[in-house]
Amino acid sequence: MQRSRRTTLAVPGSNPRFIEKARGLAADEIFLDLEDAVAPDAKAEARKLVVAALREGGWGDKVKVVRVNALDTEWTYRDVIEVVEGAGEALDCVMLPKVTEPSDVQWLDKLLTQIERANGLAPGRIGIEAQIEDARGLINVDAIAASSPRLETLVFGPGDFMASLNMKTLVVGEQPPGYTEGDAYHYIYMRILMACRAFGLQAIDGPYFNVRDTEAFTRAARRTAALGYDGKWVLHPSQIEAGNEVFSPAQEDYDHAELILEAYDYYTTVEKRGAAMLGDEMIDEASRKMALVIAAKGRAAGLARTKSFERPGN
Repeated sequence: MQRSRRTTLAVPGSNPRFIEKARGLAADEIFLDLEDAVAPDAKAEARKLVVAALREGGWGDKVKVVRVNALDTEWTYRDVIEVVEGAGEALDCVMLPKVTEPSDVQWLDKLLTQIERANGLAPGRIGIEAQIEDARGLINVDAIAASSPRLETLVFGPGDFMASLNMKTLVVGEQPPGYTEGDAYHYIYMRILMACRAFGLQAIDGPYFNVRDTEAFTRAARRTAALGYDGKWVLHPSQIEAGNEVFSPAQEDYDHAELILEAYDYYTTVEKRGAAMLGDEMIDEASRKMALVIAAKGRAAGLARTKSFERPGN
C-alpha cells in the first residue's frame, strides 16, 4: 500500500523549535530539510539535529523523510551517510532534489544499499523521493520514474523550475503575469503525473509560497488534486488542514466507492455477471477501477464507511 502524502510539511533541519513543533502537526509526511532551508555554514550541525530528532521518535504514523542536498554540491554524500548511519532505522525515505537524469536516483540507490548492508539495515527498505525541478528533469522524467525500485514519488519543484524556464514571475505557485488563458503549468503537471502512473509512483505538487493566503493555497491545491495528484507540499501549519481536506475524497464519494466495490464483488462472484445495476447506476470493471482509486484515498485519509451494500433479496 502506498503511503498517504496528502500534505508534506517542509521543516528546516537546523531549527530545533520547528522540528519539535512538527511532531504534533497533522501533516501526513514530514521532511527534515538539509537543502534550501539550511545555510551552508549550518549544514554539518543540521545533520546532527536531524539524526537526533529521528532517533528521539514521537512522529506517530507520519512518513519521515530527509531532504539531502543536490548532487551538484559537496554536501550530498555526507548528508546520506550521516543520516542513514545515524538514524536509518527511523527513516522512511530520502528526498533527492534537482534530479535531472536516472543516474542521479541510481547513485542514491546504490549508496543507500551499501550503508544498509554495512549497518545491519534491511536492504531496500528506505525509499526515495525525486524532485523534478528543471527542463532537463522533465525531459527525462519517464526514465527517472523507472530508475529504481526504491522510488516512491516524483515531486514538482516549481520555484527552480520556473527559473529554469526564464518565466517572468517572482510568485511561486501562481500563474505568470500576462498568462490569462488556461494554466501555464498544465503540461508540466500532466507530464509528471503520466510518468508516475506509468511506473506506479505517487505524484506530489510543490509548495505555494504565500503561506498567509490559505484561500489561494486551497485554489492551487484543488487544481492538481483534480488532475489526480496525491498531495502537496505545505510550508506552514496553516496550510495543513486545507491540504488534507483537498486531497481526501468527500465522505459521500468514499461511501459510494466502497459500495461499488462491494456490489461489484457480489455481482461478479455470486451472480456471475460482468455488469450490473447499483440503484440507477450501471457498474462494470471500469467502475471498479475508478472506485479503487477513491476508496484507497479515503482509507489512507482515515475515513470510515457510513453505508453498506444490501444484497438483493435481503
